[in-house]
Amino acid sequence: MAAVAAPDLQPPLHGAVVGLGMIGRHHARILQGLDRVRFAGAVDPDGDRYGALRDPGDRFDSVDALLAAGRLDFAVVAVPTEEHLPVVRTLAEGGVSVLIEKPLAATAGQGRAIADLVRRTGVHAAVGHVERYNPALLELRRRVQDGQLGQVFLIATERLGPFPDRIRDVGVVKDLATHDLDLVRWLGGAPVERVAAQTQHRMGREHEDLVLATGRLESAVSFNCVVDWLSPTKVRRTRILGERGMLVADTLTADLTFFANGDTTSEWAASQSLRGVSEGDMTRYALARREPLLVELEAFRDLLLGDAGALVVTVDEGLDTVLCAEAVLASASSGETVALEPGAAPSPT
Repeated sequence: MAAVAAPDLQPPLHGAVVGLGMIGRHHARILQGLDRVRFAGAVDPDGDRYGALRDPGDRFDSVDALLAAGRLDFAVVAVPTEEHLPVVRTLAEGGVSVLIEKPLAATAGQGRAIADLVRRTGVHAAVGHVERYNPALLELRRRVQDGQLGQVFLIATERLGPFPDRIRDVGVVKDLATHDLDLVRWLGGAPVERVAAQTQHRMGREHEDLVLATGRLESAVSFNCVVDWLSPTKVRRTRILGERGMLVADTLTADLTFFANGDTTSEWAASQSLRGVSEGDMTRYALARREPLLVELEAFRDLLLGDAGALVVTVDEGLDTVLCAEAVLASASSGETVALEPGAAPSPT
């Protein structure tokens, strides 16, 4: 008779959400049913306007009230970016681990302060760059690391769509392009070395509505990011070009397609004009699709339960992304290419 595995006797983690806005409500939805987690409540002085909570009694008006209510092992920080630092300070000094929605902070200075806080208090911390958990991008990265493309030449992203009415305090660089700046270094396996950028202001707001950013990783891989909230339709596409072909991920549909280099020639002139003188096979992969935010929360939970290899985005990685976003804005303002050093202020070259 086969031995029956002993049940996990470790008690569930007590987790909460601070902020029940557009993203916080989804964290609350998942945490209320997440395995090995007991939902400890949510903080939002404006109420549960999206009806995310099963029990209205789980809402608190302040972080202090949440902390006073009982045991709390971790909290998701999903308040506006400029409020991250004071909320993280209160939680970390109370011994509570934090998953901080991206970007880590509104400025590099605030990001460094958060990094110092979590080191000093010894709590676990991670940054919620949810695109890393998209099934198409996870599979794309695995295939690139396995050598399917051979040497990588270029990583290119497009993130286009209409203006989100929720945005008040930042432009497209810090709100959206931080996804892409994180992705290029994660997919490329190296930090950003330098970046050049252009922005446009088309909506009469203080902040930029469109950014074109191009640069190079320390591994000499080139990258290009096109991001705007002016387009009438959504596009979310990441492609990696290498010596053996190209992988393209559509993160809206979680589809991944491989375009092999051409090795079949065509003698039909009309076909050549459409497809070139040769073409290779195109393969769309069948993927197991799970909600990225769920996978992100599972990874953070596993880290807290002792899995040192859990695939979370570290605070240092989150800080590098904020530094890169500031370099993009500095380049757009000065018209110069800006060099980056991890943990240091960007400087023109």
